[in-house]
Amino acid sequence: MNRLPFDPVAEARRNWEERGWDEAAPGMAAVTSVMRVQQILLARVDAVLRPLGLSFARYEVLMLLVFSRRGELPMRVIGERLQVHPTSITNAVDRLEREDLVRRRPHPGDRRAVLVGITDPGREVAAAATEQLNETVFTDLGLGLREERSLTGLLEHLRRRAGDF
Repeated sequence: MNRLPFDPVAEARRNWEERGWDEAAPGMAAVTSVMRVQQILLARVDAVLRPLGLSFARYEVLMLLVFSRRGELPMRVIGERLQVHPTSITNAVDRLEREDLVRRRPHPGDRRAVLVGITDPGREVAAAATEQLNETVFTDLGLGLREERSLTGLLEHLRRRAGDF
């Protein structure tokens, strides 16, 4: 990634203020900063997951299944927990199934539902991905522990107020 010789968020904020949008400038700067950090973090995560044949969405599906009691969940529940459109879940599960990382089966108690279960190879890939993410991304974001907790708390507050949970 190429480094810019200036902070584009600070420059945008200055432009906002010059145009008289002073009240909106801090919010614009906050939103733009969060979006930029999301791009940076996603690039780091993708660099780890891509060699394993995973996207972050597929990794999230595998981890939901790993953390579930029986290693399987209905497609609908996966979509609800990840807050993703059903088509996106179907595409992620299709890809994972082609790689033999998950299997679908009819739900025994609901003829309309499909259960998705993680396979042994799926557990292995999820474990390898998690180990690498922990080592190269999650353990060192570039912030101290106090800063990470503060950031998480601020974002939790914002997500709660937005109705995320």
